[in-house]
Amino acid sequence: MNIETSIDPVAECSILIRFHCQPNDHLSWVIGEISHYLSNQLGSWVMNVTPSFDSILVDYLPHRISIFEFVPYLEKLVTQALVNMPEAHVPEVIELPVYYDLSVGPDLQQYLDSGLSYEQVVATHTQTEYTVGAIGFSAGFAFLTDVDQSIRRPRKTTPRVSVPKGSVAIANNQTAVYPSETPGGWNIIGNCPVELYHPTEAKLLPFSIGTKVRFLAIDRDRFIELGGVISEGWQ
Repeated sequence: MNIETSIDPVAECSILIRFHCQPNDHLSWVIGEISHYLSNQLGSWVMNVTPSFDSILVDYLPHRISIFEFVPYLEKLVTQALVNMPEAHVPEVIELPVYYDLSVGPDLQQYLDSGLSYEQVVATHTQTEYTVGAIGFSAGFAFLTDVDQSIRRPRKTTPRVSVPKGSVAIANNQTAVYPSETPGGWNIIGNCPVELYHPTEAKLLPFSIGTKVRFLAIDRDRFIELGGVISEGWQ
């Protein structure tokens, strides 16, 4: 696979691998696969291998390998991985149920105030097949692209102190599900009752970089049946 890359130190013990092409669904998958490959190959030399939309950050242990040895070896591994990458792939697709309602998605009100109907917001959010472009912020938090232009909204200027677990949100061209209760500044439009982070299991997450995600609208009864909780008194 022909993708131009560059590998540069960006901190005392951090190396950034850049992929010089326009981010897309296939590149997300490639970066995810290379990240797994590097984690396996580098083993005890590294602390973290962190993939993003168009790069991979590698935090290594300088007392175990010098930068003069590490960078050439990293270049070799990335080149080998790209040579063996297919030009296309069939992505894994998962479906997540979402209850869209003001009781769990208070920021739906701003969409209604702007002239969109509840049905339009739900239909637009559920008709797109999103791609996991990065995982971070908190354990299991997947950044999904690309949100339809009509329902994009900027991050809040003042983040909420606490956002309930399972909250489905939008910020600019991305959407996500909060896998745990955390502070957050995204626009909350619903809630997903499915557990997305399993710290005690071999497979921590149901998705990886490059996975496709579809949202399925469900009613209140199904939401409660699946374990959903409606938090009282938060906005």
